[in-house]
Amino acid sequence: MPTIPIKDAAGIAGMRASCRLARMILEELVNRLEPGRTTGEVDRWAGEVIAKSGARSAFLGYRKFPGQLCISVNEEVVHGIGGSRRLAYGDVVKLDVGIILDNWVGDTATTVGIGAITPSRQRLLERTEAALLAGIAAARGGNKLGEICQAVESTVRKAGYSVVKEFVGHGVGRKLHEEPQIPNFGKANSGPVLRPGMTLAIEPMVNEGTEEIRILKDGWTAVTADRRDSAHFEHVVLVTEGDPEILTTSPSAGCDTKAVASVSTS
Repeated sequence: MPTIPIKDAAGIAGMRASCRLARMILEELVNRLEPGRTTGEVDRWAGEVIAKSGARSAFLGYRKFPGQLCISVNEEVVHGIGGSRRLAYGDVVKLDVGIILDNWVGDTATTVGIGAITPSRQRLLERTEAALLAGIAAARGGNKLGEICQAVESTVRKAGYSVVKEFVGHGVGRKLHEEPQIPNFGKANSGPVLRPGMTLAIEPMVNEGTEEIRILKDGWTAVTADRRDSAHFEHVVLVTEGDPEILTTSPSAGCDTKAVASVSTS
């Protein structure tokens, strides 16, 4: 079985800094979104903000990915590339930011509406974020990895949605993708035991309709096969002896970094 990296005190400090910065950059980009802007403009802003912060994009050039961040709209699931597509009032936009600071990776994503969105889109966003929080709450030292996977899937299924199976969460640290892989589906009491010092990127990708996806001709952008909406949320968490610590927070969040233990699934 592949080894899952355990961070020491210095590594945890490095991860806290990179993840906090990634979230701050993500929030700044979210605040700039408005109808009429192109996804290419957002990608350019991301490059400027990342450079100004003293970091660099963890995505640009990774396996030849051409963007500073992933920006995916409506039916686009993940890995969208900034270009000529204009944001419209009522769209749902997924922003996924990965940065490298002092050789540590921070990785975080959110889905937001452009102006007012329909109740169905709002519910999709809320249930996807609830699935993320359910997964985080299960990321406790001594639990098995499958507890996270099952918690995410159960929350999604109860809401009547489907989880994307082709893309998964992952360990993160010195590299963007470390062990373990963290599917958004699975069985409780399965997989490796979670140990304090592990840093995990948990990221439900949830479709309103079918779980099936297609990859566009650019070789990167994943879209839902039925072209219905998709949502994506991601946090990096530190496994501890007790409650997991959410590393991808920012001062503006104004909330405790400990995971929420009880999540509504209605």
